[in-house]
Amino acid sequence: MDSRTPTVSTPASAQKRYLLSIDNGTQSVRALLYDTEGNLIAKGQHVISPYFSAHPGWAEQDPDYYWLAVKKACDLLWQDLEHYPAIEKQHIAGMSITTQRGTVINLDSAGEPLRPAIIWLDQRHAEQEEIKWPWNWLFKIARVEDIIQRFQEKSQAIWIRQNQPEIWRDTAKYLLLSGFLNYKFTNKMTDSIGSQVGYIPFDYKKLTWLKKSDWRWDMLAIDPKMLPKLIEPGELVGYVTDDAAAYTGIPAGLPVIASASDKACEIIGSGGNRPHIACLSYGTTATINITTDKYVEATPHLPPFPSAIPRHYSSEIMIYRGFWLISWFKKEFGLREQHIADAEGIAPEVLFDRLVAKIPPGSMGLMLQPYWTPGARDPGPEAKGGIIGFGDVHTRTHIYRAILEGLAYALREGKERISKRNKVKITTLRVSGGGSQSDVAMQLTANIFNMPAERPHTFETSGLGAAIVTAVGLGIYTDFDQAIAAMTRVSTVFQPQPEVVETYDALYNQVYLKMYKQLQPLYKSIREITGYPK
Repeated sequence: MDSRTPTVSTPASAQKRYLLSIDNGTQSVRALLYDTEGNLIAKGQHVISPYFSAHPGWAEQDPDYYWLAVKKACDLLWQDLEHYPAIEKQHIAGMSITTQRGTVINLDSAGEPLRPAIIWLDQRHAEQEEIKWPWNWLFKIARVEDIIQRFQEKSQAIWIRQNQPEIWRDTAKYLLLSGFLNYKFTNKMTDSIGSQVGYIPFDYKKLTWLKKSDWRWDMLAIDPKMLPKLIEPGELVGYVTDDAAAYTGIPAGLPVIASASDKACEIIGSGGNRPHIACLSYGTTATINITTDKYVEATPHLPPFPSAIPRHYSSEIMIYRGFWLISWFKKEFGLREQHIADAEGIAPEVLFDRLVAKIPPGSMGLMLQPYWTPGARDPGPEAKGGIIGFGDVHTRTHIYRAILEGLAYALREGKERISKRNKVKITTLRVSGGGSQSDVAMQLTANIFNMPAERPHTFETSGLGAAIVTAVGLGIYTDFDQAIAAMTRVSTVFQPQPEVVETYDALYNQVYLKMYKQLQPLYKSIREITGYPK
């Protein structure tokens, strides 16, 4: 059966068809059904525990827990679909899977997990190992020793090999979460090029596995046979097996189309298919991206990631702890507001938005730098979060607004770096992710960027991006430009307010841009004295 290719028997106008997306994020798994115009028809969302920690700084999850969460999300989807009796499962034309990036899974020769998945939030460090000549000499000349050190330290494969050699010895397949779910649905060890983000032997420029002569194969000690077959977004992974159909309720034989990582899908789901369109994501991680057909490193020696559009790149600046900071703040400092919101029957974010709207732009001088997790180059491994400008007028609500402003400042800096490195003028700003549902966040983003901030027509842009790839793969649309034009649109535009822009522009240029350079020596001293971050 798997030798077939997906076919389209009737024109899109003759029969209403639907596209299924499985979106396995960090905090929930969603089963989403779209029509071919990009409208979200039905949804099942199952909230998950992001991770468990056997030791401080570790972040792991049982791979079968994800598979169970997919089933529960599908169960909820079918319940929601009962409200639409005219839509039957047989009307679903195909499906695709998009997942969080950089989460790795070790499988044995029978395809069973050998250990918990190490997810992208994990902070453990592998021990540094001697780098062989001539690579050590070449790295020193190129002044990238810090990048190589970071690669060694952060590689999950190296850590497992050093600390759990018996697990590494028994590992037959080393997959990202996307590859694991593709396998569970189709019994194929195949993954999308668009999902390859992590400490793996992937050539981000040529968009394939690295040549065997590359230094990363030796450093990682990965056998090429351990890795999945790679195909382009829009190509066929396989078909839903009878077992997967019985488990999830998805029809057996349904084509599974390769899409891309959740961020890559979010970009095209927001309509980002041109370099002048910047897509800002207020998710657990906050990012700003453009889509381009040119390989350009927004930060030198740190590659762009694969796009959901074949043979394209996503030039990205990432704030590792994005709207995670909002969750952190509510948990650690927002208990009072949580109780008030519960009493009013509203979400805490709604209450905070109401309170934040009363705080003047600039948070009365409170400035926040959102480096709660260090980086590799800019910011560097010594970086820490910082808040300056406290006075006796400041409350929790001022801090909440300062978090929103600090994230927007950081992403504006990212936009300027991407624009400069890619030699392109960014004229359009699309904002998605959970934070985009906040009118306050959208308005201050428009003001800090001094650009109209556009909110897409659906909150579920990652799932929509996967549906777009599915539509192209099935031949419903001839290419990605046509599919994106038909399936995405803008719902709300927030215009910059000139009287506020002036304040933000001054704070950004005179204060924010100087904070890291001024605080960096202090961060280094803190690291040397306390040993944290490692």
